Amino acid sequence: MTAGFGARALTAAQAAAALTVVIRLVRGRRRLPPLTPPTAASGGPPVSVVIPARDEEHRIGPCLRALLADPAAAEVIVVDDESSDGTAALAAGLGATVVAGTPPPPGWIGKQWALRQGVRRARGDVVVTLDADARPAPGLLSALAAAVDGFDLVSAGPTFVCEGLAEQALHASFLATLVYRFGPIGPPSPPAPHRVLANGQCLAFRRDAMLRADGFALVRGHMTDDVALARTLAARGWAVGFLDAGDLLRVDMHESAADVWREWGRSLPLGDVTSPAWQAADLAVLWLAGALPVLRLAAGRPTRLDLALIAIRLLLSGALRGSYARPGPGIALSALLDPAAAVRVSAATLWPVRTWRGRTYPRPGRAAPVTYGGRSARPGRTAGR
Repeated sequence: MTAGFGARALTAAQAAAALTVVIRLVRGRRRLPPLTPPTAASGGPPVSVVIPARDEEHRIGPCLRALLADPAAAEVIVVDDESSDGTAALAAGLGATVVAGTPPPPGWIGKQWALRQGVRRARGDVVVTLDADARPAPGLLSALAAAVDGFDLVSAGPTFVCEGLAEQALHASFLATLVYRFGPIGPPSPPAPHRVLANGQCLAFRRDAMLRADGFALVRGHMTDDVALARTLAARGWAVGFLDAGDLLRVDMHESAADVWREWGRSLPLGDVTSPAWQAADLAVLWLAGALPVLRLAAGRPTRLDLALIAIRLLLSGALRGSYARPGPGIALSALLDPAAAVRVSAATLWPVRTWRGRTYPRPGRAAPVTYGGRSARPGRTAGR
C-alpha cells in the first residue's frame, strides 16, 4: 500500500513537472525577435566596449580584431585583471586601450571589480561588455545600442562554437536544463525579478545609468555575476531584456567535454542568486521531466508520460540546433546525457565552488541571495524611448 502511494505521488509530481516544462516551452512561440542592426547607416550613440581579461592571451585576439574593425566602437577597453601571461601586451599591440586592473578589494569577485573599473574609464553613452571568448560580427554593437532604447539592460544570447561529439552533446544537455527551468531566450513579457536570466558574455547599458546605480558593486560578491546583476537591477525597476543575438555573436567557451563539465556545470545552478525553495523546484523539474524518462527508457520500463517527455526533449534538441555554429549529431544525442546533467547541476547546487582563475573567494556563512528590498528610480529615458 505504501509502495502504491509512493508510485502515485511520483507520477503526480512528474506530471506537474511535465506541465511546467510544456508551459515554458509554449511561451517560446511568442519570443521577442532576435537582435538585428538598425537600418540607418549611422547616427547611433558612441559605444564603448569593455572586456575584463585575466590570462586570456590565447583567445582574446579574434574578439579584439573584430571590435577594432567595427566603426560603431568608439573605444575598446581591456581591463587586464592581473594576468600572468601576455594578455595586456597583445591587447595593446592590436590597438585596444589597456587598463591595468588593481587587485579586487575584500568582498569583491574579480570580474565585477574589473568591469567596474572599465565602465568608470569608458566615455561612450552606451557600454557593451564582452568576454574574451566572444566573437562579435559586424552590426552587433549597433544592434545593442539600438536595443538599449527599449531596455535599460540588454543581455545577448550567442551561437555556441562546440567541436567534437562529446563536447557538443554535453553542452546541449546543459543548455536544455536552462530551457527547462526558464524557457527559451527572449521571453515576450518580463519574468519576476527573481527569475530573470542573463548572459554575462554580452551585456549593454547606458553608462551614466550604470554609474548612478553602481550595479557591479551591488553584486560584488556573487559568483553568478550576470544573473545577480540582472535580477538586482530588475528589482529596482530596470527593464531587462534577454535577446537572441545568434546571427551577430558567437562564443567559443570551452576546449573539451571535460571543460564543459567542470566550468559550465558549476555555474548552471545559479546557487548564489536563487532561493533554496526555487533551487529545489528547479532540480525537481530536471530530474522528473529530464533525467527520469531517460533512465526508465534505458531500463526498458518507460511509462506513457516518459515517452511523451522524451518526444518533447527530442523536439527541443531539434530547436537547439540553431544555437550552434556547426550543429552535429551530438545535439541529437544530448538527451541521453540528461541524467548526467541533472547529477552535475545537483552536485554544484549542494557543493558550490568559489574558485576562479587562480583565485579563491571566501565562502559566506550561508548562500547570499540577491536582495530585492531596495528601490530606486529607473534610469532616465531617451527621447526616442
